[in-house]
Amino acid sequence: MLNTFFGTKIETSQAFDDKGNRVVVTKIKTTPATVTQVKSIKKDGYQSIQCAFGKKSKKSLNQPLKAHLKGAKLKLAPKFLRELKLDSDSEFKVGDQLKVSDVFKVGDMIKVSGKTIGRGFTGVIKRWHFSTGPRTHGQSDRWRSPGSIGQRSDPGRVWKGKKMAGHSGNTTRTTRNLQVLNINEDQNILTISGTVASHRTALLRIIRTGKTKRPIKLFIEKQEKSDPKLSSKKETKKSKKPASTKRKRGE
Repeated sequence: MLNTFFGTKIETSQAFDDKGNRVVVTKIKTTPATVTQVKSIKKDGYQSIQCAFGKKSKKSLNQPLKAHLKGAKLKLAPKFLRELKLDSDSEFKVGDQLKVSDVFKVGDMIKVSGKTIGRGFTGVIKRWHFSTGPRTHGQSDRWRSPGSIGQRSDPGRVWKGKKMAGHSGNTTRTTRNLQVLNINEDQNILTISGTVASHRTALLRIIRTGKTKRPIKLFIEKQEKSDPKLSSKKETKKSKKPASTKRKRGE
């Protein structure tokens, strides 16, 4: 049974529940995945399926990858290839489509993993939230420095794990205890509660962990079916402009 799916982050927004309370939500684009390979215990030692997520041009594919994806009959090249582990024998075949509604339901508890935004080489104030030093007593030109990083001849070195300047961000972070609030199958959008550590269009790994006892019911406006005859009459009325009452010069 599958409990994992992948998607790309759209945005962090807000919504309202049926009681009128504001809820922070994250919208994830979950396009249907195509099975590109089925792995079994006899051949590979474990059971899983390899799925293709996203789309890109086929020009970027090399020949071995083109031959690997030949059985799936994809119109465009996949942007990501990821494996989904299975507990029992799979009934999937190469070329099958897998939707997010086949894995998750509204009210499921999930955990989402993604990469944080990369910050590059940063100082200790931005990386570790150090306080700045005084700008007086001869230190007006280095008030963002880390300060002392060790002792004298004993131990004569810098201890491992010392908080110093360096690369910040671009690390995998997992957010737990999130809830599936809505699944839009027409637009392939999954709405979950809370926020996720990643930038927009980043790949997210979504894993089901259980079922919630306190589901959040979102308030969704029902769109009334419009009559095409009435809509055409409204458009004709709007298009007609009233005659101008302004007098021309010389009249």
